[in-house]
Amino acid sequence: MWQYSGNERPPFAESPAAGQESVWDYPRPPALHPDPREIVVRAGATIVAESRTTYRVLETASPPTFYIPPDDIRMDMLIDGNGTSYCEWKGAARYWSLKLQDRILENIAWGYDSPNAAFAAISGYVSFYPGRIECLVDGERVRPQPGGFYGGWLTDDIAGPVKGPPGTSHW
Repeated sequence: MWQYSGNERPPFAESPAAGQESVWDYPRPPALHPDPREIVVRAGATIVAESRTTYRVLETASPPTFYIPPDDIRMDMLIDGNGTSYCEWKGAARYWSLKLQDRILENIAWGYDSPNAAFAAISGYVSFYPGRIECLVDGERVRPQPGGFYGGWLTDDIAGPVKGPPGTSHW
């Protein structure tokens, strides 16, 4: 079913401008890359995470997903979320909700306690859904990946189109 693996862009892929990456150049299976840019996650004025030592997961047709080390996250604000999921590449995921003084933001983050060997570097790291909490990359507000399931981080340096909207599940 899957026909794209980062080796050749499909005819409908956007051509990346200077300084952009094409999601169609990302590999499948996905790759893990360290990223030194400043990542900030916040709920209003409350900083939940701030890091320059993250990893990006790059996978064909999807915007990158940033994983933040637990030492750079206010883990005291995270509580167990609902449900689990399974990624064929990373393994079993768990979810977290954010407990604020006046409310709880449900299932805003996920991570892998015991990921598969190729992703061992992100064991215990956490990624956040930019559609559920504000995420920034070097000061740029991240746009969420379309659709309700994926957690990719869309920024101006990404050329698509990206997987997520109706009709893209076969990508």
